[in-house]
Amino acid sequence: MRQIAFREALREAMQEEMRRDERVFLMGEEVAEYNGAYKVSQGMLEEFGEKRVIDTPIAELGFSAIAVGAAQNGLRPIVEFMTWNFAVLPLDQILNTASKMLAMSGGQVGCPIVFRGANGSAGQLGAQHSTAFESMYANIPGLKVISVSNPYDAKGLLKSAIRDDDPVMFMESEVMYGDKGEVPEEEYLLPIGKSFIKREGKDVTIVSFNKMMKVALAAAEELAKEGIEAEVIDVATIRPLDWFTILESVKKTNRLVIVEEQWPFASVSSEIAYRIQKEGFDYLDAPVRRITSADAPMHYAPNLVAAYLPDVPRTVKLVKEVMYLKK
Repeated sequence: MRQIAFREALREAMQEEMRRDERVFLMGEEVAEYNGAYKVSQGMLEEFGEKRVIDTPIAELGFSAIAVGAAQNGLRPIVEFMTWNFAVLPLDQILNTASKMLAMSGGQVGCPIVFRGANGSAGQLGAQHSTAFESMYANIPGLKVISVSNPYDAKGLLKSAIRDDDPVMFMESEVMYGDKGEVPEEEYLLPIGKSFIKREGKDVTIVSFNKMMKVALAAAEELAKEGIEAEVIDVATIRPLDWFTILESVKKTNRLVIVEEQWPFASVSSEIAYRIQKEGFDYLDAPVRRITSADAPMHYAPNLVAAYLPDVPRTVKLVKEVMYLKK
């Protein structure tokens, strides 16, 4: 397969769906004339015109409300947030309208919309531009939450998200837009709600998503040098989450470590840990463990950024602890 960048995979997904369905359109800050803040939408204005690739003011609440209204009236908008940190502003539209409309209308009015953009930290951007939001949106019934880690999954899942009849929160990462990976030239879709085993192993299960998958896979490589074979699972879809794949892996390895960028309290790892100990307690030979970001706002200094985020050495250390713990 050819190698293309993460941003190119996302662009191809949107282009293919916009060619397939004239109801699909893209809107957001700088998506048109500037080709996107991260050049994800490069060339799309020229192909689809200003009625389907729409530059907006710096007013997330306003253009998100327009998109939600458009979705309720038969269109299929893709809303790009320059960063999910800015998506706190339209939370009212997402929480109180998009997520609830199908239930409030008795199933008569849906909201097929994709909100997508960069999520989480991206170096020295300070506290207000460094929050990971998966767990916040996963807590809302009526939303689907996807958090992707590589170009192949990004394209296949974004195409599925655009076709989905529910509102989808699609989380990317600013630091991965240039990452390259294998993506087929022919069309493909990936199922929403399915976890993917990225590395098979027999000794311990490591679960992660988004850019923390790099940490998980790198840690697995280091552990393999010491004879510890980790099975690495990319959950990809946070809601609905594929519990079955994780549980089946734990039945094999008897140990579970979760690596995520979220804050620790009420996070995705909290829910996974609870569910696995509830349904897989008899298979565990050690307590479920997790590594998260620090329970504090992200700071600006590079040494504090490094201390804030999960990394490979701490993940390797935690896995080794799990390997020698007993119930």
